[in-house]
Amino acid sequence: MAAPVPVAARVPVVNAANALTALRLVLVPVFAASVVVSGMTQPGWQIIACLIFAVASATDLVDGWIARRFGLITAVGKVADPIADKALTGAALLLLSWYDRLPWWVTVVILARELGITALRFWVIRRGVIAASRGGKIKTALQILAITWYLWPMPAALATVGPWIMGAAVAVTLVTGFDYIAQALRLRRTRR
Repeated sequence: MAAPVPVAARVPVVNAANALTALRLVLVPVFAASVVVSGMTQPGWQIIACLIFAVASATDLVDGWIARRFGLITAVGKVADPIADKALTGAALLLLSWYDRLPWWVTVVILARELGITALRFWVIRRGVIAASRGGKIKTALQILAITWYLWPMPAALATVGPWIMGAAVAVTLVTGFDYIAQALRLRRTRR
């Protein structure tokens, strides 16, 4: 008699990790509305917008940890998580540029890189996965820190630090973007 074949447990789509991703998606319009209400001139609303952004950003760290720790990784989560990340960051960058807090070229460079790398990942998905690198995680942390810095109503002396943080974020964004392109090209060549 043959030994029974172990059956892989099905991970439910409705789970804690995906719930946090969904919460992040729901917080994007709430965050955007709070920025618009603030007009980036009302400190109370700026603080509310900043806190919403910080909470939404924190869900990105927590949902990934929960998914890996408790084996709750789903196809829905793999797609929804990066969409939620890009929606949150994209909304923040666009609004900061709209209110003349951030140069438009910074927003364009970061969003072009993010959309380009997402397209690149789909281009090579049949040959393998390009996992998030340590540099990619540093890029995300710097972007979150820079956006938070710009959102918070800083005193003039501290506000001058924001462009330096954003400059570092843009530099790491570009470097990691080129690294992902190199990985994708290697993956396409080696797995034909």
